[in-house]
Parts: sequence; structure tokens; C-alpha cells
Amino acid sequence: MKNVEIRELTAKELTERIDTEKGNLVRMQINHTISPLDHPHHIRETRRMVAQLRTELRKRQVIKNKKSQ
Repeated sequence: MKNVEIRELTAKELTERIDTEKGNLVRMQINHTISPLDHPHHIRETRRMVAQLRTELRKRQVIKNKKSQ
């Protein structure tokens, strides 16, 4: 998912996507612990996706707080 696509999501969609990606991340980490994944770089990509989504959500919260002050 590109940054442009992330910016188009609503706050609710962002939180839902964060929860989904976190679940995928935990599942991949557990599976990788049991037996090595074919593509372990997907763990890193998923972790970065969660970070990008959380950054966008936080950015919106900061902007909202500045406008209300």
C-alpha cells in the first residue's frame, strides 16, 4: 500500500487496517518461530506497514488538536 492510498483512508479504516496488520504480524512471527517462513522479509514489510498507518493516524490527530486550540 502506497502513502497516497494510506492518506485516502478514513480514520476508522486506518484503525481497522492497523488491527488487521498487527494480527497478521503476530501470526507470521509465531509461524516463523515454529518453522522458517519462505519469505521472512514479509515480517519486516508488515511491521513497516503498521508503522506507516500509525504515523498517518497520529498525524491526523495532531492536526485536529492544533485546529481546536
